[in-house]
Amino acid sequence: MGEMFFQDWATLQRTLVVGVLAYVSLVLILRISGRRTLSKMNAFDFVVTVALGSTLATILLNREVALAEGVLAFAVLVSLQYLITWGSVRARWLRRLVTGEPVLLLYRGEYLQGALRRARVTEDEVRTALRSEGLGDAAQVGAVVLETDGSFSVVRDVDESASALSGLKVPNRS
Repeated sequence: MGEMFFQDWATLQRTLVVGVLAYVSLVLILRISGRRTLSKMNAFDFVVTVALGSTLATILLNREVALAEGVLAFAVLVSLQYLITWGSVRARWLRRLVTGEPVLLLYRGEYLQGALRRARVTEDEVRTALRSEGLGDAAQVGAVVLETDGSFSVVRDVDESASALSGLKVPNRS
């Protein structure tokens, strides 16, 4: 029963030393990799972040994983993320594969029901986004976009040349 709460001092010492060194190593690797690694997260970034956290926990708590192996695992994960984001900046197909595309949910005051269903977003959620922008009437809004990181962008006014909406599927208006 006592071993459940305390095994020995050497185990605590290993956890402390390896924990500090693993944490410092992770922070250094993230800083070297650039700001993109620490930016707002889309689904891909979220998976990498969870994997980094899981790796850190494994390094801390599994005596069979050496610090060098854990640091290498950090470097591999961050390097893969760097390579994929580097490629996604240069290849649109890779960007769409990794991050998805923003979705237009409301256009010129009209809810786009098909887009709402595909994105699994309710009109109530869109109205919440409008209220958070201080807007009370959807009819007065140019567009609401579900971004690739899961946030909503509210565009107050749109015209035919609304460059912020380029690349989005805007419904035909005749």
